[in-house]
Amino acid sequence: MTGNHQTLALLLFSAFVAVTLAITTWVSRNRHGSAEEFYAGGRLFSPMENGFAISGDYMSAASFLGVTGLISLYGYDGLLYVVGFLVAWLVVLFLVAELVRNCGRFTLADVLAARMSERPVRIAAGTSSVTVSVLYLVAQMVGAGSLVALLLGGTSEAAQAWTVIGVGALMVIYVSLGGMRATTWIQIVKAVLLLSGAIALTVLVLVRFHGDINQLLRSAAERSGHGDAFLAPGLKYGGDWTARFDFISLGLALVLGTAGLPHILSRFYTVPTARAARRSVIWSIGLIGGFYLMTIVLGFGAAAIVGPEAVRGSNAAGNTAVPLLALDLGGGANSTGGTVLFAIVAAVAFATILAVVAGITLASSASVAHDLYASLRRRHAKPRSEVAVARAAAVGIGVVAIALGLLARDLNVAFLVGLAFAVAASANLPVLLYSLFWRSFTTRGAMWAVYGGLVPALLLVLLSPVVSGSPESLFPGVDFQYFPLQNPGLVSIPLGFLAGWLGTVTSAEQPNEAKHAETEVRALTGAGAV
Repeated sequence: MTGNHQTLALLLFSAFVAVTLAITTWVSRNRHGSAEEFYAGGRLFSPMENGFAISGDYMSAASFLGVTGLISLYGYDGLLYVVGFLVAWLVVLFLVAELVRNCGRFTLADVLAARMSERPVRIAAGTSSVTVSVLYLVAQMVGAGSLVALLLGGTSEAAQAWTVIGVGALMVIYVSLGGMRATTWIQIVKAVLLLSGAIALTVLVLVRFHGDINQLLRSAAERSGHGDAFLAPGLKYGGDWTARFDFISLGLALVLGTAGLPHILSRFYTVPTARAARRSVIWSIGLIGGFYLMTIVLGFGAAAIVGPEAVRGSNAAGNTAVPLLALDLGGGANSTGGTVLFAIVAAVAFATILAVVAGITLASSASVAHDLYASLRRRHAKPRSEVAVARAAAVGIGVVAIALGLLARDLNVAFLVGLAFAVAASANLPVLLYSLFWRSFTTRGAMWAVYGGLVPALLLVLLSPVVSGSPESLFPGVDFQYFPLQNPGLVSIPLGFLAGWLGTVTSAEQPNEAKHAETEVRALTGAGAV
C-alpha cells in the first residue's frame, strides 16, 4: 500500500485506541473495585446499551473479515456462516438469556453451582470457559495480523507478529484497568462504527450495480471462474462425503455454539433484570441480523469487483476481502477516495478486533478468578483478592493468545471461530441445558457433560486436517491426521449430551429435588436472583 494509506489508517487506528484508552482511564478512576463492578459493570446498563454491546461482542473479525472473505471465494457455501451465526440467537433468546440471568451471578459456573456440588462443577466449567475463550481469541489475533500486514504493504511476518503482540497488550490494559464497564462502552462505540462502515460499503456496492442484486450475483459468478456453480451449494462443502459431513458439523457448531460462549453469557449479568436481558437479546438480534445481511452484499461485491484471484493473492484465506473492496469502491489504489475509504475500513476492522478481544479476555479471566481460583481457595478468597487474580489472569491469557495467534496466522478467521463454537457447543451447552431443564441431573453428570464434550472436541481438532496432513494445516510438514472432518461438532456435540446423560444415570448420588425446584422457580420468576 502507498504511504498515504499507511499514514491515514495509522492515524485512525491511533484515534480509536486513544478514545478507548480514555474511556478505560475514566472508568478506572470512577470504580469502587468490587467484584460486581469488575465482572458485571455494576449491572447498570440498559437493554439498548447492552444490546449494542452484545452485537459489538458478537460481530467480530470473523464476521467482518472472515465471512465476507469466504463468500467472495466460495459464494453460496460461504453463506453457511451467516445463517448459522444468526439462527444461533433464537436458541439464546428462547432457552438461555432470561434463565441464565436469573440463576447466575457472573459466570456459567454460577448456574451449575446453584444445584450441584460447587467445587467440582466450578473447576470443570471454568476450565471449559477458558479453553473456548482462548480459541476465540486466536481468531481475533489472526484477523489483526492479516489486516496490518495488508496495510503495511505485504505479508511481512514481523509486521504480523508485532501486531498480534500489540493487540494482546491493549486487551490486557482494557480488562485489567477498566473491567466490564470500560469493555462494554468500548463495544458500544465499536458496534456503532462497524454498522456505519458496513452500511456505507453496502450502499456503495449497490450503487455500483445500480441497485440490481441479480446483476451483482451474475458479475460475481462470472468473475469467480466457477460460473453458476458459485451461486449453488457445493463449491466448498459439496465434494465427497467428508465435505458434506463437514458442512453439517459446522452448521451444528454455529447454531448451538453461541449459547455456550462465555463472553456472551457474561453479558446477561450486566443488566438489572431477566426482562432486561431478554430485551437486550432482541436488540442484538435486530442489529446482528442487519449486519449479516450486509456481509452477504459485501462478500459477493468483493467477488464481483475485486475478484477471487486478487483476494487470494493478498491473503490466501480471504481475510482481506473487505479492505480491498473498500479500496476499489473509493476509486482505486492511488486515488484519494480509495485511500480514505480503505483507511476507514481498516481502522473499523481493527477497532472490531480490539473490542472483541477485550470482552473475551474479561470473560475468561472472570472464569479463572471466580471459578477456578475461588474454588481452590474458597476460605481465603475475598472479593477484592478475586478481582486482583482476574487482572493477573488477563495477562496470562493474553500471553497464551498471542503465542497461538502467531502460530495460526495463515488460517481463515471465520474457520477458527467455527472451532471455538464447536468446543462451546460440545462442553458448555449440554451441561447448561441439563442443569436448567433436567430434574434428575447430578454433579457427576455435570462433570461428565463438560469433560465428555471438551476432551473429544479438542482431541478431534488435534487429529484433524486443521493441525496436520495438508498444505493449509498448522504443521504441514507432519501427518497425524486420523479424523477426516475439519470441524468436530458432528461428533463432539452428541458426545457431550451423551456423557452428561450417562454420568447422571450411573451416579450413586441422589438428585436434590429441593434444589432443582428452587432453581426452577428462580429461573422462571427471578425470585432470589442477584
